[in-house]
Amino acid sequence: MALMTVAEVAEFLSVQDVRVQRLERESLLMSADKDADGNPLFERTDVEKYKELAERLGGI
Repeated sequence: MALMTVAEVAEFLSVQDVRVQRLERESLLMSADKDADGNPLFERTDVEKYKELAERLGGI
């Protein structure tokens, strides 16, 4: 299980960190765990699936 931080997901999706946090808050991108500071961590496969779906729907 490869976990990605908010910053890594933001870079992968080419969006700002706040956008990733909003996606998680709105349950559009589910976090798999939290780091020591309480920030969400995401599974790489989930992020890849989200990106593919978003691109099919017209963009992130």
